[in-house]
Amino acid sequence: MQDYTDQELLEMYRDEPSRNMSVHFMIKKYQQRLYWHIRKIIIDHDDTDDVLQNTFIKAWKGMATFKEDSKLYTWLYRIATNESISFLRKKKQANLTSIHTLEDQLSKNLESDSYFKGDEIQMKLQKAILTLPEKQRIVFNMRYYDETPYDEMAEILETSASALRASYHLAAKKVEEYLKNS
Repeated sequence: MQDYTDQELLEMYRDEPSRNMSVHFMIKKYQQRLYWHIRKIIIDHDDTDDVLQNTFIKAWKGMATFKEDSKLYTWLYRIATNESISFLRKKKQANLTSIHTLEDQLSKNLESDSYFKGDEIQMKLQKAILTLPEKQRIVFNMRYYDETPYDEMAEILETSASALRASYHLAAKKVEEYLKNS
């Protein structure tokens, strides 16, 4: 399969006969990266698949109005992040549980997840990350695992790079503290 540039994908989308093909290639190009981004937030494999599907549906519906003032991947990442946050909020409301109960549930999902192949240290790190507030967890994952530059994160999360640096620093301190005390 040819690896199309974002610009080529957008040009294909604008051409009515190749519109479906452009979305197919976009999904193939970004599916795995977005899956793992969402998975770090949602934890559960099946829920992650649902959120990923919703992400691509929203992208499909919104491509016609995509202004190209950011990269296609940045735009998709923003949709995936927002869909993940919305999913967790809906899940919390549906269960009428506190955020701590949701974190415990995510932690238990991680422990029983047949897709998780981590050792004990990786499990402790994941549990430490789950204790972080939602936004700090997202920032920590994006920076620590994906090495996303702060400027790119700022575009995706629609906030300032300096706020993200502070958030990451706080998150890293909390994770470090958790690991020391567990």
